[in-house]
Amino acid sequence: MSGFTSGHATTTKAFLVNSIMNRLALAASAIPASDTHAARTVVHGVSVVCDPFGALYMPAHETLVVSDLHLEKGSAFARRGMMLPPYDTLATLRILEHVIARHNPRTVISLGDNFHDRRGAELMPEVFRAMIQALAKGREWVWINGNHDPDGAFGLPGTSLDTLHFGGLLFRHEPTLGARLGEVLGEVSGHLHPSATVRRREKSIRRACFATDGQRLVMPAFGVTTGGLDLKHRAMQGLFDHERLVAHLLGRDRVYSVRFGNLTA
Repeated sequence: MSGFTSGHATTTKAFLVNSIMNRLALAASAIPASDTHAARTVVHGVSVVCDPFGALYMPAHETLVVSDLHLEKGSAFARRGMMLPPYDTLATLRILEHVIARHNPRTVISLGDNFHDRRGAELMPEVFRAMIQALAKGREWVWINGNHDPDGAFGLPGTSLDTLHFGGLLFRHEPTLGARLGEVLGEVSGHLHPSATVRRREKSIRRACFATDGQRLVMPAFGVTTGGLDLKHRAMQGLFDHERLVAHLLGRDRVYSVRFGNLTA
Protein backbone atom coordinates (compact mmCIF):
# COMPACT_ATOMS: atom_id res chain seq x y z
CA MET A 1 0.00 0.00 0.00
CA SER A 2 2.49 2.61 -1.13
CA GLY A 3 1.54 6.20 -0.42
CA PHE A 4 0.01 5.41 2.99
CA THR A 5 1.21 7.18 6.13
CA SER A 6 1.52 5.29 9.38
CA GLY A 7 0.19 6.22 12.80
CA HIS A 8 -2.85 8.12 13.96
CA ALA A 9 -3.51 11.72 12.97
CA THR A 10 -2.36 14.40 15.37
CA THR A 11 -3.43 17.99 15.72
CA THR A 12 0.02 19.56 15.91
CA LYS A 13 0.91 22.41 13.60
CA ALA A 14 3.78 20.37 12.15
CA PHE A 15 1.39 17.61 11.13
CA LEU A 16 -1.03 20.10 9.58
CA VAL A 17 1.72 21.79 7.55
CA ASN A 18 3.03 18.43 6.32
CA SER A 19 -0.48 17.29 5.44
CA ILE A 20 -1.27 20.46 3.51
CA MET A 21 2.02 20.43 1.62
CA ASN A 22 1.60 16.75 0.75
CA ARG A 23 -1.87 17.34 -0.66
CA LEU A 24 -0.68 20.42 -2.55
CA ALA A 25 2.05 18.27 -4.10
CA LEU A 26 -0.58 15.74 -5.16
CA ALA A 27 -2.66 18.47 -6.73
CA ALA A 28 0.35 19.98 -8.51
CA SER A 29 1.17 16.60 -10.06
CA ALA A 30 -2.21 16.69 -11.88
CA ILE A 31 -2.37 12.90 -12.20
CA PRO A 32 -4.37 12.02 -15.33
CA ALA A 33 -7.49 9.92 -14.81
CA SER A 34 -5.96 7.07 -16.81
CA ASP A 35 -3.07 6.88 -14.33
CA THR A 36 -5.16 6.59 -11.19
CA HIS A 37 -6.69 3.48 -9.68
CA ALA A 38 -10.14 4.41 -8.47
CA ALA A 39 -12.61 2.02 -6.87
CA ARG A 40 -15.95 1.33 -8.51
CA THR A 41 -18.91 0.38 -6.38
CA VAL A 42 -22.70 0.43 -6.45
CA VAL A 43 -24.96 2.34 -4.06
CA HIS A 44 -28.63 1.35 -4.23
CA GLY A 45 -28.23 0.29 -7.85
CA VAL A 46 -26.29 3.40 -8.90
CA SER A 47 -22.74 2.89 -10.19
CA VAL A 48 -20.22 5.31 -8.63
CA VAL A 49 -16.46 5.83 -8.71
CA CYS A 50 -14.42 6.56 -5.58
CA ASP A 51 -11.62 8.90 -6.66
CA PRO A 52 -8.26 8.78 -4.81
CA PHE A 53 -8.55 12.50 -4.01
CA GLY A 54 -11.73 11.82 -2.01
CA ALA A 55 -14.43 12.77 -4.53
CA LEU A 56 -17.28 10.56 -5.72
CA TYR A 57 -18.11 10.47 -9.42
CA MET A 58 -21.40 9.31 -10.96
CA PRO A 59 -20.53 8.52 -14.61
CA ALA A 60 -24.12 8.07 -15.82
CA HIS A 61 -24.99 11.56 -14.59
CA GLU A 62 -21.61 13.27 -15.12
CA THR A 63 -21.79 14.38 -11.52
CA LEU A 64 -19.00 14.92 -9.01
CA VAL A 65 -19.65 14.83 -5.25
CA VAL A 66 -17.35 16.19 -2.54
CA SER A 67 -17.98 16.64 1.16
CA ASP A 68 -16.75 18.64 4.12
CA LEU A 69 -14.49 21.11 2.35
CA HIS A 70 -14.31 23.21 5.55
CA LEU A 71 -13.06 26.19 3.55
CA GLU A 72 -11.66 29.10 5.57
CA LYS A 73 -11.03 26.89 8.59
CA GLY A 74 -7.77 28.66 9.30
CA SER A 75 -9.53 32.02 9.24
CA ALA A 76 -12.29 30.75 11.54
CA PHE A 77 -9.69 29.59 14.07
CA ALA A 78 -7.78 32.86 13.77
CA ARG A 79 -10.93 34.82 14.68
CA ARG A 80 -10.95 32.79 17.90
CA GLY A 81 -7.30 33.48 18.61
CA MET A 82 -6.04 30.04 17.54
CA MET A 83 -3.46 30.01 14.76
CA LEU A 84 -3.42 27.31 12.07
CA PRO A 85 -1.35 27.31 8.87
CA PRO A 86 -3.23 29.72 6.54
CA TYR A 87 -3.06 27.52 3.45
CA ASP A 88 -6.15 25.35 3.88
CA THR A 89 -8.53 27.10 1.47
CA LEU A 90 -5.92 27.37 -1.30
CA ALA A 91 -4.86 23.74 -0.89
CA THR A 92 -8.42 22.42 -0.88
CA LEU A 93 -9.45 24.46 -3.93
CA ARG A 94 -6.32 23.45 -5.88
CA ILE A 95 -7.14 19.79 -5.30
CA LEU A 96 -10.75 20.43 -6.24
CA GLU A 97 -9.53 22.08 -9.47
CA HIS A 98 -7.65 18.95 -10.44
CA VAL A 99 -10.38 16.49 -9.56
CA ILE A 100 -12.85 18.58 -11.61
CA ALA A 101 -10.38 18.68 -14.51
CA ARG A 102 -10.01 14.91 -14.22
CA HIS A 103 -13.73 14.16 -14.54
CA ASN A 104 -15.11 17.32 -16.21
CA PRO A 105 -18.53 16.97 -14.54
CA ARG A 106 -21.70 18.74 -15.63
CA THR A 107 -22.84 18.91 -12.00
CA VAL A 108 -20.97 19.33 -8.71
CA ILE A 109 -22.59 18.56 -5.36
CA SER A 110 -20.82 19.69 -2.19
CA LEU A 111 -22.25 17.84 0.80
CA GLY A 112 -22.22 20.37 3.58
CA ASP A 113 -19.70 21.93 5.93
CA ASN A 114 -18.55 23.66 2.79
CA PHE A 115 -17.23 26.39 5.11
CA HIS A 116 -15.95 25.94 8.62
CA ASP A 117 -18.37 28.45 10.12
CA ARG A 118 -21.33 30.67 9.25
CA ARG A 119 -19.13 33.61 8.23
CA GLY A 120 -16.69 31.67 6.04
CA ALA A 121 -18.40 32.33 2.70
CA GLU A 122 -19.05 36.00 3.48
CA LEU A 123 -15.48 36.75 4.58
CA MET A 124 -13.63 34.57 2.05
CA PRO A 125 -10.99 36.55 0.13
CA GLU A 126 -11.89 37.53 -3.42
CA VAL A 127 -9.09 35.42 -4.92
CA PHE A 128 -10.72 32.25 -3.58
CA ARG A 129 -14.18 33.43 -4.55
CA ALA A 130 -12.88 33.87 -8.12
CA MET A 131 -11.45 30.34 -8.09
CA ILE A 132 -14.86 28.91 -7.15
CA GLN A 133 -16.59 31.01 -9.79
CA ALA A 134 -14.19 29.68 -12.42
CA LEU A 135 -14.77 26.08 -11.29
CA ALA A 136 -18.55 26.54 -11.41
CA LYS A 137 -18.63 28.19 -14.84
CA GLY A 138 -20.75 26.12 -17.23
CA ARG A 139 -21.74 23.64 -14.53
CA GLU A 140 -24.62 23.15 -12.15
CA TRP A 141 -23.40 23.54 -8.59
CA VAL A 142 -25.29 22.50 -5.47
CA TRP A 143 -24.22 23.43 -1.95
CA ILE A 144 -25.81 21.16 0.65
CA ASN A 145 -26.11 22.99 3.97
CA GLY A 146 -24.13 21.52 6.87
CA ASN A 147 -24.08 21.94 10.62
CA HIS A 148 -21.10 24.32 10.35
CA ASP A 149 -22.69 26.41 7.57
CA PRO A 150 -26.48 26.06 7.80
CA ASP A 151 -27.16 29.41 6.09
CA GLY A 152 -25.87 28.48 2.63
CA ALA A 153 -22.96 29.66 0.48
CA PHE A 154 -23.10 33.46 0.60
CA GLY A 155 -22.59 35.21 -2.75
CA LEU A 156 -21.33 32.15 -4.62
CA PRO A 157 -22.66 30.53 -7.80
CA GLY A 158 -25.02 27.61 -7.41
CA THR A 159 -27.96 26.61 -5.27
CA SER A 160 -28.03 25.96 -1.52
CA LEU A 161 -30.30 23.14 -0.29
CA ASP A 162 -30.75 21.05 2.85
CA THR A 163 -31.14 17.81 0.90
CA LEU A 164 -31.18 16.76 -2.75
CA HIS A 165 -32.80 13.80 -4.49
CA PHE A 166 -30.85 13.22 -7.69
CA GLY A 167 -29.95 10.29 -9.93
CA GLY A 168 -31.68 7.75 -7.73
CA LEU A 169 -29.81 8.82 -4.58
CA LEU A 170 -30.49 11.09 -1.60
CA PHE A 171 -27.75 13.60 -0.82
CA ARG A 172 -27.57 15.18 2.63
CA HIS A 173 -24.89 16.34 5.04
CA GLU A 174 -25.52 14.17 8.09
CA PRO A 175 -26.39 10.48 7.75
CA THR A 176 -29.83 9.48 8.97
CA LEU A 177 -29.39 8.11 12.49
CA GLY A 178 -31.75 5.79 14.28
CA ALA A 179 -33.10 4.12 11.15
CA ARG A 180 -33.01 0.34 11.09
CA LEU A 181 -30.72 -1.38 8.60
CA GLY A 182 -32.40 -1.56 5.24
CA GLU A 183 -34.62 1.48 5.85
CA VAL A 184 -32.14 4.03 4.50
CA LEU A 185 -31.67 3.31 0.80
CA GLY A 186 -29.43 5.26 -1.52
CA GLU A 187 -28.28 7.85 1.01
CA VAL A 188 -24.98 9.64 0.36
CA SER A 189 -23.76 11.82 3.22
CA GLY A 190 -20.68 13.27 4.89
CA HIS A 191 -20.26 14.87 8.33
CA LEU A 192 -18.54 11.95 10.09
CA HIS A 193 -15.21 12.13 8.19
CA PRO A 194 -14.82 8.32 8.10
CA SER A 195 -11.39 6.75 8.32
CA ALA A 196 -10.19 3.19 8.70
CA THR A 197 -7.12 1.41 10.03
CA VAL A 198 -5.31 -1.62 8.59
CA ARG A 199 -2.16 -3.47 9.56
CA ARG A 200 0.73 -3.83 7.12
CA ARG A 201 4.21 -5.02 7.93
CA GLU A 202 3.63 -4.63 11.66
CA LYS A 203 2.45 -1.04 11.29
CA SER A 204 -1.01 0.41 11.80
CA ILE A 205 -1.96 2.53 8.81
CA ARG A 206 -4.92 4.88 9.06
CA ARG A 207 -6.45 6.68 6.11
CA ALA A 208 -9.59 8.58 5.23
CA CYS A 209 -12.11 6.42 3.40
CA PHE A 210 -15.41 6.09 1.64
CA ALA A 211 -17.63 3.75 3.67
CA THR A 212 -20.47 1.84 2.04
CA ASP A 213 -22.51 -1.31 2.47
CA GLY A 214 -24.22 -0.89 -0.88
CA GLN A 215 -27.29 0.81 0.57
CA ARG A 216 -25.73 4.00 1.88
CA LEU A 217 -22.36 5.69 1.49
CA VAL A 218 -20.57 8.11 3.81
CA MET A 219 -17.99 10.34 2.14
CA PRO A 220 -14.48 11.16 3.37
CA ALA A 221 -13.77 14.79 4.21
CA PHE A 222 -12.24 16.65 1.27
CA GLY A 223 -10.76 19.56 3.22
CA VAL A 224 -7.03 19.35 3.87
CA THR A 225 -7.16 20.14 7.61
CA THR A 226 -10.00 17.82 8.57
CA GLY A 227 -9.55 14.89 10.93
CA GLY A 228 -11.13 11.46 10.70
CA LEU A 229 -13.40 9.22 12.76
CA ASP A 230 -12.63 5.51 12.72
CA LEU A 231 -15.32 3.23 11.29
CA LYS A 232 -15.26 1.26 14.53
CA HIS A 233 -16.06 4.34 16.63
CA ARG A 234 -19.37 4.19 18.49
CA ALA A 235 -20.70 7.14 16.44
CA MET A 236 -20.72 4.81 13.42
CA GLN A 237 -22.80 2.13 15.14
CA GLY A 238 -26.02 1.23 13.38
CA LEU A 239 -25.18 2.97 10.11
CA PHE A 240 -24.03 -0.05 8.12
CA ASP A 241 -24.50 -3.76 7.62
CA HIS A 242 -21.04 -4.88 8.72
CA GLU A 243 -21.26 -8.06 6.68
CA ARG A 244 -21.39 -5.93 3.53
CA LEU A 245 -19.46 -2.88 4.68
CA VAL A 246 -16.36 -1.97 2.66
CA ALA A 247 -13.91 0.84 3.41
CA HIS A 248 -12.38 2.38 0.28
CA LEU A 249 -9.20 3.89 1.71
CA LEU A 250 -7.49 6.83 0.00
CA GLY A 251 -3.92 6.22 -1.13
CA ARG A 252 -1.58 8.52 -3.00
CA ASP A 253 -2.80 7.59 -6.47
CA ARG A 254 -5.21 4.74 -5.81
CA VAL A 255 -8.04 3.56 -3.62
CA TYR A 256 -7.65 0.41 -1.52
CA SER A 257 -10.86 -1.51 -0.80
CA VAL A 258 -10.90 -3.41 2.50
CA ARG A 259 -13.81 -5.30 4.04
CA PHE A 260 -14.85 -4.20 7.51
CA GLY A 261 -13.85 -7.53 9.03
CA ASN A 262 -10.27 -7.02 7.89
CA LEU A 263 -9.90 -3.60 9.54
CA THR A 264 -8.19 -3.10 12.87
CA ALA A 265 -9.37 -0.90 15.71
